[in-house]
Formats: sequence, structure tokens, C-alpha cells
Amino acid sequence: MAIILITGSKGQLGSELNLLSKSYSGYDFIFTDQDNLDITDSEKTAGFIQKTKPDWIINCAAYNLVDKAESEPDKAIQINGAAVKNLADSVSGSECKFIHVSTDYVFDGSSNVPYNESSEANPQSSYGRSKLAGERNALLHNGTMIIRTAWLYSSFGANFVKTILLRAKGNDSLRVVFDQIGSPTYAADLADAIMKIIAGVIRNKIAFNAGIYHYSNEGVCSWYDFAEAIVREAGIQCKILPILSRDYPTAARRPFYSVLDKTKIKETYNLEIPHWSSSLKKCIKLLI
Repeated sequence: MAIILITGSKGQLGSELNLLSKSYSGYDFIFTDQDNLDITDSEKTAGFIQKTKPDWIINCAAYNLVDKAESEPDKAIQINGAAVKNLADSVSGSECKFIHVSTDYVFDGSSNVPYNESSEANPQSSYGRSKLAGERNALLHNGTMIIRTAWLYSSFGANFVKTILLRAKGNDSLRVVFDQIGSPTYAADLADAIMKIIAGVIRNKIAFNAGIYHYSNEGVCSWYDFAEAIVREAGIQCKILPILSRDYPTAARRPFYSVLDKTKIKETYNLEIPHWSSSLKKCIKLLI
């Protein structure tokens, strides 16, 4: 029986994996969060992994307060960077497969074509730099698969979809930036992709290929387009007004364009990825 350890299990992706795990009998899932596994503590992390001996680790734990990271860079690097090294060191030399989740914020957003896995990383924020440090630490283990994702949302946790729904219910209009372009990602779809990869490898249907991969839902939109779709699907009468990023200043600089090229993960692991609009409908139904 394969033992699958999930860190950060109370976050969006971890919660979706927890829900999905009920459909995967024959696997031993261990769900952890800071309360029972502090991955920033190297000794405790090594001891926990030595005791549980996982065949797979899915690291969903992250410091993802993008703007706050500008004033807490050390905390961001501790969780997103150093803690990842603790996990990688704990399985070094073993057959354990390590899936680490990263972000589109490792790119500077100056491209006008989708970023692939070999595109140069050039993060423009403390958050992005901490996540890039985590990637480099994760790759210290030979059996590591990094999945960069973008604009993650879910019926669990705090995210853009929930924020728009909440604010739209109490306002006649909302101002949302239209000059930042990307691809929303439903965490349930990413969880499904991860489990299909793991199940495929365990059943010897596909080979595990370590390295960096990109995953987001298909399609491209601006935050303005995304917000419009959210209120429309929810049936809320709220006008979404497009504004420029310069008119909505934030502590952290965000990439203006961070569309991810998903060719590699689709071809390597034979995945079909849903369009963001169809996945949004599924999520909205759970929230209203």
C-alpha cells in the first residue's frame, strides 16, 4: 500500500486532496499541517518522515500572503524556501517521490507568450523569490516533481473567487484590474491531476519523470474578466469596472502576464485539462 504524505493539508489544495482521497482506496494518506508537522523544524521533519516512511510527499504548505511577504521576507523564505529543503533533505537518497507546488510568480511577467518550464525565472516580489528558493531546494532530491500553478481558487480557504462574491453582494460596483493576464486554476482540478499522476505511476501505466512542470486551467483572462465571470455565474447584480494596476497599488509587484505553457505535463502524463470557465461553474455551485 502506497503511503502518501500531504503537508499543508488545511489549505486550498490540501483540502481538495483530502476530499479526493476518499475516491482512492488502497492508498494510505497522511494529512498534516503546522499543528502536527512543522516543516520549518528540520529535526522534527526528519523524524516524522523517518517514522512514517512515505512513498510520496505532496508539499502543499506555503506562505502565500503575497503583499505581506514584502514586510515579512524572512518568514516567507523560511516557509517557502528553508522548509522545502528540510523535506528534500529528509528523503534524500530514498525512492520517495516528492511533488512540490510552486507558482507563476517566479516569472517577471514581461513575456507576451506563455512561459514554459525552461523560461528564465525572474521573480519581482519577496513571495516570488521565496518560492523560487523553494524550487531550487526541492530539486536537491532526485525524485522531485515541481508543479508551478497560477491563480488558485477553491471552495476551501480564502481566494479571489470568494472575495469577489463577498464584495459583490454588498456593492453596486467593483473595480478590478484588467492589465494582468493569466489562467485561473481550480484547486480541485490540480488535485485530480496530481492523483492521476501518482496512480498512473503506481500502477505502472506511466513513468515518473522528475523535473519542473506547469499546470493551470486552459484558457486565458484578466482579473477583470475573471471577476465578471464570477458575478455572472453567481447571478449577482454588480457591475465590474476595469482599472489599470497603477490605479490599484499593492505592496508586491505582480506579473502583468503569467500564462503558463502546459504542453509538457499534458504530453508526459496524458492529462486533459478543463477550461477555467467550466471549472469556475463547478466551484460557484458549491459556494452559492
